[in-house]
Amino acid sequence: MKNKILLLLLVVAQTAFGSNNFTENQKLATTCKVWGFLKYYHPNVAGGSKNWDEQLFIILPLVEKAQTKEEFSLVLENWIASQGEVKKYEATKPDSKVEYFTKNLNLKWIDDSSVFSKNLSKKLKFVEDNRYQGKHYYVQYDLDTGNILQFNNEVKYPNFKWPDKNLRILTFFRYWNYVEYFFPYKYQMDQKWDITLEKMIPLFMEDKNEDAFYDAMQRLTVKLNDSHVVFYRYSGPDSNKILNYFPAKCKIIDEKIVVTEIRADSLAEAQNIKIGTVITKVNNKTIKEIIAENRDLIAASNEAVYLDRLTESALSGYSDNVKLEFFQDGKYITKTINWYNEHDSHRNEYKKGAKIKKEKFKVLDNNIGYVDMEILQVINVPDMIETLQSTKAIIFDIRNHPKDTNYSIAEYLNPEPKEFVKFIDPDLSFPGRYIWRNGIETCGRINPDYYKGKVILLVNEKSISHSEYTAMCLKVAPNATIIGSQTAGADGANACFQSKGFQTWFTCYGVFYPNKKETQRIGIVPDIEVKQTIKGIQEGRDEVLDRALQFIETGK
Repeated sequence: MKNKILLLLLVVAQTAFGSNNFTENQKLATTCKVWGFLKYYHPNVAGGSKNWDEQLFIILPLVEKAQTKEEFSLVLENWIASQGEVKKYEATKPDSKVEYFTKNLNLKWIDDSSVFSKNLSKKLKFVEDNRYQGKHYYVQYDLDTGNILQFNNEVKYPNFKWPDKNLRILTFFRYWNYVEYFFPYKYQMDQKWDITLEKMIPLFMEDKNEDAFYDAMQRLTVKLNDSHVVFYRYSGPDSNKILNYFPAKCKIIDEKIVVTEIRADSLAEAQNIKIGTVITKVNNKTIKEIIAENRDLIAASNEAVYLDRLTESALSGYSDNVKLEFFQDGKYITKTINWYNEHDSHRNEYKKGAKIKKEKFKVLDNNIGYVDMEILQVINVPDMIETLQSTKAIIFDIRNHPKDTNYSIAEYLNPEPKEFVKFIDPDLSFPGRYIWRNGIETCGRINPDYYKGKVILLVNEKSISHSEYTAMCLKVAPNATIIGSQTAGADGANACFQSKGFQTWFTCYGVFYPNKKETQRIGIVPDIEVKQTIKGIQEGRDEVLDRALQFIETGK
């Protein structure tokens, strides 16, 4: 019994001691939040009167020395006080005509008594209530510019060196707070952004090597679950090397890589690569293993995009060749084949003339119109409509990136203007909060002579951003049907984050249906779902187009 009591007392003592002492992770995670909060909320900081990077470098060693909650809180209290007085102002009442979107706004951490003293929480809350209301120094949002969301006036560090712990932390803190306050889909991430902060800190604290730093940064961007995220590193050990490729485009189906398009005829022929060729292993790894081990390295809103991007990644490299296992004629064959450079003369020859020239629009059998949205331009729309006006259906192929033709086309497909999309924009007067843009965007015009046939929209994982927006726009036409598979689930303009050695992007405003249903991650949901199959590819069929033709003829 005595042993049990002693054990219980020991556990209680350890718990009490642990609650009074902060780990390096806890201190840095909290400092990141406070630093970012003050950057965008404190009246004497958000206006740009302080060198906010320098202030971080000042506070970090003091934070490191703090051992208890009280010591930590006191360090931050003194730091906040040193930024100058925050004057209380009479807050204006919310405009009843403005509708706010608050799913991303989360300042509850300010009241976390396990981290902050009551006095510090009170000071932070006072800053929130009397936050900066002028023109922000560090961030700008302007729909009229090409770069809609811009992170301004950040100090650049041309001599950035990864061993500098302060600069590693600064880079991490900057990006984390950009996303915290200005990524409209933060609430849809698989992992809460707060948890990502805590889990990523050890990677940025490691003084390992340059590759490890950039790897950590790339892994951080992947956590957004946003197909607009691209991480581009333009310095490093491979920056002077030439990336080599497989001579064909491929797709992952049923944990196999299947060739869907030949990129270089002569090169593929030399390796006996054909449309429908099935690859089951790459350098002795199964496709299932490759899928599992790359999830933290490739950004995507959903599985369809992840697999699409993984294919290109798995079939490229800096070596001269690759070992592949093929499944041919009922048996597995392993052989080593050569990679090919993107600028290889054979590839250039293929690009210049070997590929069949595409038609912008045409009439298929049975009086069905077909439009390739990737090459159709606004100037071509009247001719396209005139040519296809008498067809019984028009198929708009949006498995690509259209050229801003959606509004022009919609004028011919609708009898009157139709609502099709709503937006949210960041509210810089209350960072983290968003505002529903006034009204609902419409397309079309009064047109009694609108197209009366069926409207078919083809989509798949290649349909991203403006492609998805185009599908939303054209779908409101009478008798419109979407056929295909899940789209990329990333709609809206992009914001860019740059630092020494890399740059990356993420979606910066929200796109929703008029009923406020999300498109992010979900994508444009087909009315009729059709996915490519290995058998269909091997038989040379476009199964999505075939299904559209069947639907036009049968209505089913």
